[in-house]
Amino acid sequence: MALPFLHRWTDSDALSLGLLGIGNIGMVHLKSAVAMPAVDVVAAADARPENRARARTAGVSRTYDDYEALLDAETLDAAVVALPPFLHADAVERAAEAGVDVFVEKPLARSTAEADRLLETAREAGIAVGVDHTLRYQPDMMGVKEAYDEGGVGHVPYASITRLNDHPLGRPPAGDAPPEWPMDPDAAGGGSLVELGVHCFDVLEWLFGDLEVRDASMGRTLETEAEDAATVLMDAPETGTTITLHCGTYQWEQLPAVNTRLRLEGVTGTISNREHLPANFYAGAATAALSNVASRLTSDEPDVFGPTFYLQAHYDALAAFCDAIREGERPPVDGADGRRAIALAEAAYDRAAEDDGAGDMDSLEPPEVSP
Repeated sequence: MALPFLHRWTDSDALSLGLLGIGNIGMVHLKSAVAMPAVDVVAAADARPENRARARTAGVSRTYDDYEALLDAETLDAAVVALPPFLHADAVERAAEAGVDVFVEKPLARSTAEADRLLETAREAGIAVGVDHTLRYQPDMMGVKEAYDEGGVGHVPYASITRLNDHPLGRPPAGDAPPEWPMDPDAAGGGSLVELGVHCFDVLEWLFGDLEVRDASMGRTLETEAEDAATVLMDAPETGTTITLHCGTYQWEQLPAVNTRLRLEGVTGTISNREHLPANFYAGAATAALSNVASRLTSDEPDVFGPTFYLQAHYDALAAFCDAIREGERPPVDGADGRRAIALAEAAYDRAAEDDGAGDMDSLEPPEVSP
């Protein structure tokens, strides 16, 4: 349904966009936006001088050391909030004061209470809120949904999803110290369940409808404040599906090329995301990796779309948000979607805390995942 209050475009033919935060994911969004037709990236903000320099190299003419200063100085249609989670609510509030629609990196907020305040501020200001839940935009996940919706495997009584990534400390042996906030559950909103699990919750609700958490456990493979492993058992009442989710941020020597595994066990067959990977996935990923290494050696910026399989999904998610803003429509993945993912994470933390010794599984080992 069209939302007339979202029509707040400037007179320019292009959507005027600002980037709030130019760290790793911020650069992905920046380079995506620069490559988009009918999008004008007018300014970027970051507290780190080296990040501002990278933004200028990528084609941004004006940079700021503070996102509030950018919002005060620039006339924008929309802004990408790619700041650490503890700054999301404040950035959205500042954008709301300026009447600027926002595309927020996940997690939307650190808690449902914070999300509720953020969304109420946005509602009162009449701004749109989109959330960067990119699994929906990966071709393998879209292939699973299409196959499931076609009904070829009948009823799906059981499904499982696993999502893995590198720990903030990096590959062993750990080298330079990572930024402080990813290691601080108060700043990040949690550990691997928030870093990775919210993506899984979102794509599972996209497939099966509302989820209910039945049980959960948290673990640590390293001596860190936040969990680096989480396992959650859920029900999808609408479809009668039982689902297990595992996510982990481990110190991989070599991260599996396919770091998300989704499998639906139907009564007449199975559906796996591996069946819907692009035919040239492995060759494309290897070529892009070599290209990126060469770029680093020559001090050039790596290709943001290499490997395309993953980073193209970020492009498509941001493009879908921009298209919705142009048309005065609700973003396809909006603040309500982002809040539901946080609510499921909170429910999992609560269930894990009910069990004595939850979160103390220091001997937990990473799962074996074939490439």
